[in-house]
Amino acid sequence: MSGTTPEPVDWSEGAWTAEPAEIRLDGSLFVTAAEGSDAWRRTAYGFVHDDAHGLCAPLAVGEAMEVSFRAPWNGQFDQAGVLVRVDAEHWVKAGVEYADRHLGLGAVVTDRSSDWSIGFVDDWIDAEITVRVSRWPDALIVRARADDGDWRLVRVAPFEESAVAEAGPFLAAPTRAGLTVEFTRWLRTAADASLH
Repeated sequence: MSGTTPEPVDWSEGAWTAEPAEIRLDGSLFVTAAEGSDAWRRTAYGFVHDDAHGLCAPLAVGEAMEVSFRAPWNGQFDQAGVLVRVDAEHWVKAGVEYADRHLGLGAVVTDRSSDWSIGFVDDWIDAEITVRVSRWPDALIVRARADDGDWRLVRVAPFEESAVAEAGPFLAAPTRAGLTVEFTRWLRTAADASLH
């Protein structure tokens, strides 16, 4: 990607990995998750879910995807953020998830089986949250912030340089109907140049 100026990605540029229950465009993109939607493979729980709703467009080495959103976080495992997907067994979801009455910031990295890292960000519950995923030749770098706050490093995960990947906004509602996430921005920009 040339330059470092963020470029808006039009909502129509993406394709859904799984159709949401409802989509409405009114300045922002309002998306309602299907009840029971999720993304996970095997580890600890023993199940496979591959029906989280990702609106994905190509993500090349040297690029970053940045997504901003807000939602009424109140359902167990409500989640939203950025999905980076190669195929059903190789993907990363990064963002926030509401679990056990806490809002958590983290990532699930999947290479045939999933892992999960998370830390509480309860003070973000009413904020507009932005997640940025940068693609380096051998890694994905995940950062996030609330409103106009400082960026936090969330995760550094290995990622194959040769993989053909796509990325964009995602949401899922494993335990309930009616989760509607307002996605306010979707940007493509140059990947972060450093970790520090």
